[in-house]
Amino acid sequence: MLSTVAVRGYRSLRDVVIPLGALTVVTGSNGSGKSNLYRALRLLAATAREGAPAALALEGGLSSALWAGPEQGGGGEGTVRRRPVRVELGFTGEDTGYAVALGLPQRPDPTDRIAMLFARDPEVKEESVWAGQLPRPASMLTERRGPHVRTRGDGWETLTASARPHESMLEAGADPERAPELVRLREELRSWRLYDHLRTDPGAPARAPRPGSRTSALADDGADLAAALATIMDMGRSAELQDAVEHAFPGSRLDVAAGDGLFEVLLHQPGLLRPLRAAELSDGTLRYLMVTAALLTPRPPQLIVLNEPEQSMHVSLLPALARMTARAARGAQVMVVTHSTELSEELERAAADEDGDGDGDGDGEGDDDRRVVTIELTKEHGETVVVGREGPLDGPAWRWP
Repeated sequence: MLSTVAVRGYRSLRDVVIPLGALTVVTGSNGSGKSNLYRALRLLAATAREGAPAALALEGGLSSALWAGPEQGGGGEGTVRRRPVRVELGFTGEDTGYAVALGLPQRPDPTDRIAMLFARDPEVKEESVWAGQLPRPASMLTERRGPHVRTRGDGWETLTASARPHESMLEAGADPERAPELVRLREELRSWRLYDHLRTDPGAPARAPRPGSRTSALADDGADLAAALATIMDMGRSAELQDAVEHAFPGSRLDVAAGDGLFEVLLHQPGLLRPLRAAELSDGTLRYLMVTAALLTPRPPQLIVLNEPEQSMHVSLLPALARMTARAARGAQVMVVTHSTELSEELERAAADEDGDGDGDGDGEGDDDRRVVTIELTKEHGETVVVGREGPLDGPAWRWP
């Protein structure tokens, strides 16, 4: 279970440390930095797939994604930086921590046309994996400086001296025998599922019959919704799926039709002589089904992040959405990023109900892992900060390696 996520130097996140629970709710007004936190998590997950350069290139390169204020924040005048200009991302789990620093690339030779094509790609400058909550010299397991990656056994041993600048050591040094912790972390990061582009527009792929096969995770845009729902049914979670539909749309029943290899979502509703096809569903109904498919995945990942899942949904759907989300947090850690006060309150109530003792503290039946953590973000002097946190001692334990 993840306990902490940290981001430094990314957009409005000059230096933010967030505690994580089984269910983490991140709230705040528009422009407070919620989307930047979501993007930072997506960037962190992308490091395990060599996708960090591509993700930052879409944002205009690393230079456009860097914190633009003074190094120490506080709205003061800019000064000469003491630290290298970097984006730093990290997290800790129950027994292992990981951090990566992405920096500006070395200036290529302007006469090298091919090298100039990748001039905006960031470089992985440093990486660290350590045992325990905080990095210490004695707890370091594997570390990378530039192209050099080494791991600790009886002593320090070089895994590779030629890691490519755009490549994480989670890929370059992932030797299952000499560095099993890198393999485990790589697979955990690759399992993360982040959703913020679920398409419900009239031309959304999910609205039309599509070729389908078993899928254990809904696609980022929800295109394979019918196949994902059918897989949930096939893997023995049909009752949970129908319960989620019934709770949101009383008397309704979900079905998936298949013909000539094409899958299509059908929703049976009381009073209608035929089921509604996906093309006929409202945006809110379709989005609810997509979030349901994401949360009821038959192979829960380490982390599921939903960015403003309530979009297009009527307020009457929020209790059902919150209930389903709190239940999903029993099998995987879930983070919900939302500006909806109503959804935040419903999530806290639903988590208390799942807790079993009604106080919402996560200690129902001795199961402390079911706690809900609510974080409110705001912006001060252009910098995203956690509301109510006066200093570093008020937040979770964290130290950059």
